[in-house]
Amino acid sequence: MSVEEEVKKVVESHGAKLYDTETVSEDGRTVYRVYILKDGGVDLDLCADISRDLSPMLDVYPPVSGPYYLEVSSPGVERTLKKPEHFLLSVGSDVRLKLSSGESVKGKLVGFEDGKVLLETSAGEEAFPLSQIRKARTYYEW
Repeated sequence: MSVEEEVKKVVESHGAKLYDTETVSEDGRTVYRVYILKDGGVDLDLCADISRDLSPMLDVYPPVSGPYYLEVSSPGVERTLKKPEHFLLSVGSDVRLKLSSGESVKGKLVGFEDGKVLLETSAGEEAFPLSQIRKARTYYEW
């Protein structure tokens, strides 16, 4: 069983859902981030509880080699979309895509079918194959 599957079990034991994990380097430190979702929202107490339960498991099955910092948080209002399930969870949200061609596209996410992201843009409904999307994020008009 993979580390991510074990992380998912711990997150779900708290009534939350695992959105994603990532490992990044910031200011010379390695950070292993666990992003979670929960109906009604994610609060600091939930993040702390999940972090406390994850820590001993990750001591035995480290997600990275060498020292790292563990962070548990919500993916935020403006979140990265990488997996098909990310797109499905974000239907109805405003999305910005950066395509392999270098072009940027903005629109309302209306669906994800057959490996394609469906957006309602100023030109109408358009489909973009996931394979041609370099980067995708939800965005919020402040």
